[in-house]
Amino acid sequence: MLTDRIEGKWIDVFADTFRLCGVKPGDAVAILSETHSRRINVELAELALLRLGARPFHLVLPTPPQAAPVPVRSTGSSVAIGGLEPVVCALAAATMVADLTVEGLMHSKEFPTIRAGGTRVLYISNEHPEVLERLKADPAMKTRIQRGRALMQQAKTLRVKSAAGTDLRVDMTDAMVGGNVGWVDEPGQLASWPGGICSCFPRQGAVNGTLVLDEGDINLTFKRYLAKPVRLVIENDFVTNIEGTGLDADLMREYFDAWQDPNAYGASHVGWGMNHAARWESLTLYDKGDVNGTEQRAFAGNFLYSTGANPRAGRHTLGHYDLPVRRCDIWLDDLQVAAAGRLLGDLV
Repeated sequence: MLTDRIEGKWIDVFADTFRLCGVKPGDAVAILSETHSRRINVELAELALLRLGARPFHLVLPTPPQAAPVPVRSTGSSVAIGGLEPVVCALAAATMVADLTVEGLMHSKEFPTIRAGGTRVLYISNEHPEVLERLKADPAMKTRIQRGRALMQQAKTLRVKSAAGTDLRVDMTDAMVGGNVGWVDEPGQLASWPGGICSCFPRQGAVNGTLVLDEGDINLTFKRYLAKPVRLVIENDFVTNIEGTGLDADLMREYFDAWQDPNAYGASHVGWGMNHAARWESLTLYDKGDVNGTEQRAFAGNFLYSTGANPRAGRHTLGHYDLPVRRCDIWLDDLQVAAAGRLLGDLV
């Protein structure tokens, strides 16, 4: 277990990130947290914003009662606000929101209203500050992610294959394309820190094929490397069969089934990692309570497949898997952007 102690170097890293977000003296910045938030990150955010001359204010919400049938992890869909209108109004009126809720506002029901007036939101992932320090925002990454986003926007089809047996096709028509660089500097933006992902939410019925999670790939909901392959059959967005033997396949079946919600089986977002500082193997070096796994979503060249909430397809659920898959070939139409898990061309 890492020590939770305020360190000057961590205030520096938070301040550097807020500078990239364009925080200026006098800016009203809301620090949104809940009673289960990682307190050291809440305190570091306040100290860093004060160092920049901003005017931070805290909104602290009680973490709601557990309503789901199973533990909720890594959804990107915080329910802490619970539709409380005065909170939504305060966040929407702020210049920026430092989101330190446990799960983050990305898929929350309140987020569209919060961002409508131009408020930008930075989700500071629920990681120990040592992780955030290693993966501090890198301005050089922005250009590469913008290139990847542009390629996604132009593509009609995303195809993914691997030697393990993955053969997946995504119709990119009308997909909601994004690119997370790890900071927000434009009105209405949302990003998470650590950053480094090109991704999209496909429209309804756009995802078909087979996804094979091989030994060493990661189920981030469980913060677990797979020991045996699991094969997911996907038809019109939805996982229709989970093939495989052993603990990994059994765990996936049980957690999917526990939600008793068809949307939990649906495609959420797909994309690939762009962050060369992020490490596939680092999950082995931390206690589970010290990390949220955002690093493993972002390591360069991984294909990231997620199930659960998809605003473009009109689906909402708290059931969620983030599945970084290694060693994939990725194409956008006829342009190959990754070979066996290695980025190519202008994305490197």
